Amino acid sequence: MVLNINKPIGWTSFDVVKKIRFITKEKKVGHGGTLDPFADGVLIVATGRDTKQLTEITGTDKSYIATIRLGEITNTLDTEGIVTEKKEIPSFNDDKILKVLNTFLGETKQIPPMFSAKKIKGKKLYELARKNIEVERMPVLINIKKISLLSFEAKNITFSVTSSKGTYIRVLGKDIAEKLGTLGYLTSLKRTKVGSFSVADSTSIEEFEEKWKLSQA
Repeated sequence: MVLNINKPIGWTSFDVVKKIRFITKEKKVGHGGTLDPFADGVLIVATGRDTKQLTEITGTDKSYIATIRLGEITNTLDTEGIVTEKKEIPSFNDDKILKVLNTFLGETKQIPPMFSAKKIKGKKLYELARKNIEVERMPVLINIKKISLLSFEAKNITFSVTSSKGTYIRVLGKDIAEKLGTLGYLTSLKRTKVGSFSVADSTSIEEFEEKWKLSQA
């Protein structure tokens, strides 16, 4: 069984896996690509033999809608962390933002954030970050396929992006703010698509649980 779950804000990807395991009583349950706790949207979950499909699903392109708060930055690059620095926001318009966004199109290298599940020498980076330990991270090749400006109001830029596997949208948000001459972190992130799976076709955990109970009755 392959499920297109609309992960709610505040849940970890593993929280969703645990919940699906509890509902279905399946021992083997996995997900197709971590989605940060502060984010919502498409999380692909598979059970039983279908977990074999997750490797292929994880490798597909993903689409997001994100909002950057300009003028300050947090240690996690999202709302989960604490503000560590502030900087004045220079004056610019939509055209300037569009030009900056377009500089990220195509292949580029990105340094993974310390607050991430990526492992270095067997240790998850966020475990080190929580102990205030920062280690050198090697840049990873990513590919931004599409990027568009959706809105710019006061200190907030909302954009949509389609990118390759392994792209950290939190880092992209920080890098966009830096190219605009300021600082920034993500205040919202929605994953709208994973491969052919769309948020429009996703199911909430509550809906899935209800349908499952009816199917087992």
